[in-house]
Amino acid sequence: MSDFHVIPGAVIKDILDSHAHDMVRRIEQVYLQHHDGQTLNPDSYFLRFPKQPANRIIALPAALEGEDAVAGIKWISSFPGNVAQQKPRASAVVILNDRETGYPFACLEGAQISAVRTAASAASGAYWLNGQSRKAACVGFIGAGVIARTIARMLSVEGWDIGHAVVHDFDMASADALTGFIEDVDLCTARTGSLEQALAADLVIFATTAGEPYVKPPLAFRAGQVVLNISLRDIAPQLLLEANNLCDDIEHCMKANTSPHLAEQLTGSRAFVNGTLAGLIRGEVELDPAKPSIFSPFGLGVLDLALSKFIVDTALAESRGIAIESFFGETLRWN
Repeated sequence: MSDFHVIPGAVIKDILDSHAHDMVRRIEQVYLQHHDGQTLNPDSYFLRFPKQPANRIIALPAALEGEDAVAGIKWISSFPGNVAQQKPRASAVVILNDRETGYPFACLEGAQISAVRTAASAASGAYWLNGQSRKAACVGFIGAGVIARTIARMLSVEGWDIGHAVVHDFDMASADALTGFIEDVDLCTARTGSLEQALAADLVIFATTAGEPYVKPPLAFRAGQVVLNISLRDIAPQLLLEANNLCDDIEHCMKANTSPHLAEQLTGSRAFVNGTLAGLIRGEVELDPAKPSIFSPFGLGVLDLALSKFIVDTALAESRGIAIESFFGETLRWN
């Protein structure tokens, strides 16, 4: 029986930081594996609280096939009220299971992993929807929390050439903090601005806790704009119908009243979806340059698993995991 290890948040942060330059490539590799049927990624399961409708905890089970075969689950909570107490909105753990025995072999602090895989997914989407270019005159951040911060850092790591940034958030302290962070990581100059000013950017990034659309007609996106619909519920379905639309997994995106799900309900069809990001990477999807392009990633649990497996392998190779002795009460059927 192999040992059970815990990988603490400080170790995870160090590994993610030191390998930041490799995160987008790793995420794209998993997208392609998923595209090729080398993953198992069932529906996410939402635990909701009727007396606290803004709060939820989500279970994302998944498995990777192939050379780095592993199974596991991410258990991630979203409690927006934490922000008022200066705490991160999300917290999470990831459990990894051995594919031969089914036994769990590692537990990781998962919020950082989730944020980095989300940021890597966003950076990849921005690159491919932007015609394989890492250049934009202006980027607009709508929502100024941990996810926006991590995306800004990932764009900097990936070497994006951006003229300036506009940050919009209801909480001015958060908007000011992200503005300073963007300049600290040398992404570009930054200022706070209105929703309309952020929406006018060449690259628009939604990273909010919105539960329903507020970006509605007569607001609109223009031809050639790249929109990262990371928080999934900000954009009215009518605006999606006027755009190129890519998802990470179409079936997953058509759930939980995301903007694509609302568009499907409105039209009774998924014809407005061009395909997946992996399909675009493979050259199987074409985008109409006369339209804006919107990427709506639901967030695949298999991405968290892939990064978690890499982190565990790295931590154990460097003797930085914490072994929990006698974690399993019985290691033989008959003693």
